[in-house]
Amino acid sequence: MTQDVEMKEQQPAPSNSLPSNSPSTLQSLKDIAALIDTGAYTREVRRIVRAIRWTIQLRKSLSASVLSAFLDFALLPGSEIHSRLSAYVPKEDEHDMEVDTAISGTQTLTKHSLPELEIYCYLLVLLFLIDQKRYNEAKVCSTAGIARLRNLNKRTVDVLASRLYFYYSLSYELTGDLAEIRGNLLALHRTTTLRHDELGQETLLNLLLRNYLHYNLYDQAEKLRSKAPRFEAHSNQQFSRYLFYLGKIRTIQLEYTDAKESLLQAARKAPVSALGFRVQCNKWAIIVRLLLGEIPERTVFMQKGMEKALRPYFELTNAVRIGDLELFKSVAEKFNSTFSSDRTNNLIVRLRHNVIRTGLRNISISYSRISLVDVAKKLRLDSPNPVADAESIVSKAIRDGAIDATIDHTNGWMVSKETGDIYSTNEPQIAFNSRIAFCLNMHNEAVRALRFPPNSHKEKESAEKRRERQQQEQELAKHIAEEDDDEF
Repeated sequence: MTQDVEMKEQQPAPSNSLPSNSPSTLQSLKDIAALIDTGAYTREVRRIVRAIRWTIQLRKSLSASVLSAFLDFALLPGSEIHSRLSAYVPKEDEHDMEVDTAISGTQTLTKHSLPELEIYCYLLVLLFLIDQKRYNEAKVCSTAGIARLRNLNKRTVDVLASRLYFYYSLSYELTGDLAEIRGNLLALHRTTTLRHDELGQETLLNLLLRNYLHYNLYDQAEKLRSKAPRFEAHSNQQFSRYLFYLGKIRTIQLEYTDAKESLLQAARKAPVSALGFRVQCNKWAIIVRLLLGEIPERTVFMQKGMEKALRPYFELTNAVRIGDLELFKSVAEKFNSTFSSDRTNNLIVRLRHNVIRTGLRNISISYSRISLVDVAKKLRLDSPNPVADAESIVSKAIRDGAIDATIDHTNGWMVSKETGDIYSTNEPQIAFNSRIAFCLNMHNEAVRALRFPPNSHKEKESAEKRRERQQQEQELAKHIAEEDDDEF
């Protein structure tokens, strides 16, 4: 599993020196803290989401001095959490620590134990440690942050918690200890389910699927996925990851049609900036389409920024398209390291049968009658008894409907039938039906993604109707008042 699949922001190079724009960075962090503080008190989750997005933009400019100054600003100095987090930040000169004193006096934050701000500080320090490649310390820091999260049950913490879950798993994956936290992830998923934290459930389900797939535990991943609670997706990125993992599971289970739909949908829903993720989706989608007997278009391999990464799969597709078994073997050996890192070696082994079938289809189209000896030579079968293998392959292809031919066992020939008109069959109808279903599905998803103001479906009340309604209400109130007077 490559690191690009994570759809995370590009990690900057380590930097321990204070950048020239550090005052603006520190001031921005203070503004983010104020935004989180306001969102926590007003219970507006959108403010917390905005703070997270703002933080990602500032990630490259984080330094030890800025982070240390922000921890002194946001947390109570001398408190347990302040001491714990400050221990991960290297100390800088006092001159660097006072660069923002003029700005810090203009804005103050009440020093109190705000859970949202504590979790945000954990997240900020964790990002800094990962960018500095201090993965062991990141593991300890993320574990402490998860322990703090267990005691919190607030909807304004959910967004911050989902990001902390992600980097908690990433820190363990970077050190090769991903299996250690599987039990903790399952416990956290159960907790978020009980608390109805749907964003946390999405994130943790994807982390668990990634954990299982990292160790090739596809059966356990499918069992978890099938039994996990289902609800409408809240995060487009998490839904894209889910579709990618689902496509991988379906591919291993030989359900190629469903796998193709999931992988293509994941690539389409992924953000444009997530180039590595989209490359991985396209790699698996290409293999699945080849296993289905389809040949991907050349434009798939010429997408911007993907030409170099998809080059091995382009040559593999060319070998499958030609049906040349020798060329297929040479490509598989040439890019063996690439296929191993992508974990597609097992799928490429499955493609050998498709290469043979494609070559046999080309032979069937080219020759009306050909001996099985020549078929074995053209397919370049290297078995001890190539003629018998060729006869077996031709028989299976005829039975599966891959070619329209018969075998003359007496003379040892393969006799191809005359090619008919494809438009006299149901294939064009099936192709159009699949395209129409795809367009309708995309339209329905777009409609579901729209946001409408409340009661927008109701007809707006005109001024004349409003006056009539008010007049009727006044007459009714006057009539009720007269009845009350009569009773006295």
